[in-house]
Amino acid sequence: MRRQAREMALQILFSSEFTSNITLNQLMDVFDSRVDDETKEYAEILIDGVRGNAEKIDQMIQQSSRHWKIDRMPTVDRNILRISVFEMKISENPLKENIAIDEAIELAKKYGTTDSSSFVNGVLDHVSKTKWP
Repeated sequence: MRRQAREMALQILFSSEFTSNITLNQLMDVFDSRVDDETKEYAEILIDGVRGNAEKIDQMIQQSSRHWKIDRMPTVDRNILRISVFEMKISENPLKENIAIDEAIELAKKYGTTDSSSFVNGVLDHVSKTKWP
């Protein structure tokens, strides 16, 4: 259920970067009939968490990604990182870092390029080892 919610959140966050005239509710409606309420609710938590903490999340990613500016990262990788950082560092019920990283790597393998999983792993490993205020 949570992996499906992460995939849904990733697809919606990705889409929202290219479709400013479509609301979050309209994007959620695309998935409405295909997922159960629990999955949809967790996806909404992830989306709201990423959007509501975007500046803080992006700052953590930027500081942990050597030689990569956040706006130059592939859109899929950037949004996978955002979801994972939210889950392990900001969420009310944070995931253990190794679980969050493993889940992000799986998303990167499925939706990213051949280099995405190692890039995501490296950035998140650094995020997990850094003390954040």
